[in-house]
Amino acid sequence: MSNTFEPVGIAVVGCGNISDQYLRNLVRFPDVNVIACADIDLSRASAQAAKYGVPHSADLATVLEMPNVDLIVNLTIPAVHASVALQAIRAGKHVYGEKPFALSLEEAETIIAAAAEHKVQLGNAPDTFLGAGLQTARRVIEAGQIGTPISARATFGYPGPDAWHPNPEFLFQKGGGPLLDMGPYYLTALVQLFGPVKTVSGFGRRAQNKRTIGSGPRAGETFDVTVDTQISALLEFASGPIANTRFSFDEPIATRELELHGTGGVIRLPDPNAFDGSVFICKKDVNKTSPQEWLDAPTDADWTEFPAKGSAEGRGMGALDLARAVRTGGTPRVGADLALHVLDIMESIIRSADSRQTVSLATTCKLAGPLPATWNPLQKSTQ
Repeated sequence: MSNTFEPVGIAVVGCGNISDQYLRNLVRFPDVNVIACADIDLSRASAQAAKYGVPHSADLATVLEMPNVDLIVNLTIPAVHASVALQAIRAGKHVYGEKPFALSLEEAETIIAAAAEHKVQLGNAPDTFLGAGLQTARRVIEAGQIGTPISARATFGYPGPDAWHPNPEFLFQKGGGPLLDMGPYYLTALVQLFGPVKTVSGFGRRAQNKRTIGSGPRAGETFDVTVDTQISALLEFASGPIANTRFSFDEPIATRELELHGTGGVIRLPDPNAFDGSVFICKKDVNKTSPQEWLDAPTDADWTEFPAKGSAEGRGMGALDLARAVRTGGTPRVGADLALHVLDIMESIIRSADSRQTVSLATTCKLAGPLPATWNPLQKSTQ
């Protein structure tokens, strides 16, 4: 007799740009069954369902009535993340959402309370930390390869999504901006490696009050910018390290950096918005004898590569993690406490930037250990 569990029925709600990345993976994972695609634009839902062989397309209300849909994958724009999640929860569905979890801690706590009342589970993006790259980094750090972690530097910057996104306005309004759009990847990775954040100090500005759409049928249209597009913040972690972070839609060239410093070495991590990528470590050289030697920057030869070990299937791994937890009664790695804490970090950075004062966080989170390198989304799980 087989001890595998039945696939979890999924409906993908929100069939915009990001849905392709989810659907191409979810339809391949044996532990889930994509039953329906839903969107406020029914033609878009129908097109995505046809493209990926999903049997049904409908509006949100219809998929919430489908008894074989157990879990909603909420890929709507940030402004309606909470509304869609609450509707799904009240219909008795588990919910995995795109980032950010909600637009405020108050919204997020309402979602968590509703989930507890209706006895459903929650999960939230980003799930990139489940990928081979960041999991390899975590295993390397926990093995003591850089000694005791003491600091980090995290940077994301480029000219902004208005140059390429056909409908970029939501990325420059409440719920968007570089902090809420790209910050979750870097902040989630840092929390996974250092643990929860204790306090933050933030600064913000915007270079332009209006932006111009650069591609697609609406190219040349202008729109208002209502959030800061340059954010810098210092994060103090409860375990001791301090991270220096910067997120920008104003920089003329692309910058991507995630580097951790320890008492015994430095580790360079792969892009936290990706699921793969090698880890590089430069160890402290105790044989240096002169001041100049200690001041010289390391050469390429000083860095040791640790190739990524694990799965790098891509977006949808977090929804799978939640689905497996639903079936087994376990706790998802992408759970609500992690998403709430990352949202708290970002909201606290914004409050600090507005008040010019250091802000203490109201939340914390518990983390599971590193994933084994053998964790495989394409292999059917057993109970």
